[in-house]
Amino acid sequence: MAFGDSPHDEPLRKAWTEFCTRLQEAGERVFKDYNPPTPLQRADAFRFLTQNLGQAFDLALETKDTRYPEIHAFCTPHCKLGGDAADFTYQQAWVDGASVYRIVGNRGTARFLNFTVQGPRPEKMPGTEIRSLHEPFGDIPEANLFGHQLQAAWDGSFELYIGGPQRGPNWLPTTPGTRKLFIRQGFDHWDELPARFRIERIDMATPPPMPTPERMMEAMDWAGRFVSGLMNDWPDHTYQYSKASTGPSQLNVFPPEDPTGDGGADKRRGRVAVNMCWQLGPDEALIIEFDRHDGFWMLTNMGSFFSSMDYLYRPVSYTPARTKVDPDGKIRLILCHEDPGYHNWLDTQGFTLGNITYRNLMSETSTILRTRLVKRAALAEALPAGAAKTSPEERTRQLWARFNSIRQRYTL
Repeated sequence: MAFGDSPHDEPLRKAWTEFCTRLQEAGERVFKDYNPPTPLQRADAFRFLTQNLGQAFDLALETKDTRYPEIHAFCTPHCKLGGDAADFTYQQAWVDGASVYRIVGNRGTARFLNFTVQGPRPEKMPGTEIRSLHEPFGDIPEANLFGHQLQAAWDGSFELYIGGPQRGPNWLPTTPGTRKLFIRQGFDHWDELPARFRIERIDMATPPPMPTPERMMEAMDWAGRFVSGLMNDWPDHTYQYSKASTGPSQLNVFPPEDPTGDGGADKRRGRVAVNMCWQLGPDEALIIEFDRHDGFWMLTNMGSFFSSMDYLYRPVSYTPARTKVDPDGKIRLILCHEDPGYHNWLDTQGFTLGNITYRNLMSETSTILRTRLVKRAALAEALPAGAAKTSPEERTRQLWARFNSIRQRYTL
């Protein structure tokens, strides 16, 4: 048997060639102006691409059949995308509005938990001329259930139904346009336990069909658009369209006006977010300052393509429980290339340029974030006398606590 003996040989080859062409074009975007021409950041851009190439066909084929749903870990310590927060876990399942699904699991102890039913993905964001982000982003939240609304048994076990007639309080409605279930967990303390769960279609009675050539060609097309889209849209789309972000033209400062987010959509997501693009020289430090408040916030350091830095091994994220507050009631985080000996150090992992995103969860109130660029040698003069310091031995213990907690979240 040889090429051409099957009527699908030629279209399959064409589909694969088109996918490879898109992948090659995606690789060229490593060298875009927004990515600094340093060895570490060029390599990181290819890592960003290859990490997501690794999940392209999981999303496009292996988990795509809504009649046989699977919960897919969308971001992990080894796969980053979409401005992912280091202290969130992200999972998704492709679903539809005609089926009924059951999720069974244990609530865990994560401070934030959100199940969101996502609807259609328009070509442009509603009410604007702004094109939607690449797949699988851009779909509109339809309904959600937060962790404090989830009713669980004494041991944390629960059942949650998606679609069909209402089945008690643990239920989310769907619509004819429903296409995805998106699940986020947010962690504050290192000892918080992640929720564990599985999904199933309740009337499943037969195995899934084997992929046909037509289905494989559809997957190749989706995966090709996915890898090209992520390399084109990050960070360009955010810099161009988001009022809650500053780009390289306004370095080291957060947006001048307090963002209130995307109205109802942000409220359904349970957060307000704001982003800053930063750039630091080898002898510089950036102090990020804001007033302590009782909300659940998180701050993550990211690279040029809006992917979180190495949160498994490095102090690149903070939440209230892991942050020291200065005697004047203010929180000051210190972004610099080497450990300055202060507790609230944000590691740059050697990058010269990156992005920081601050999220305020379960709140519609913004936080005023102030920044000061100083010489690293002048940090002691720029910080209050009582700013918490950390010895090398203490830093090692902190990094071990981070390492063990992240491994627990992802069962590594």
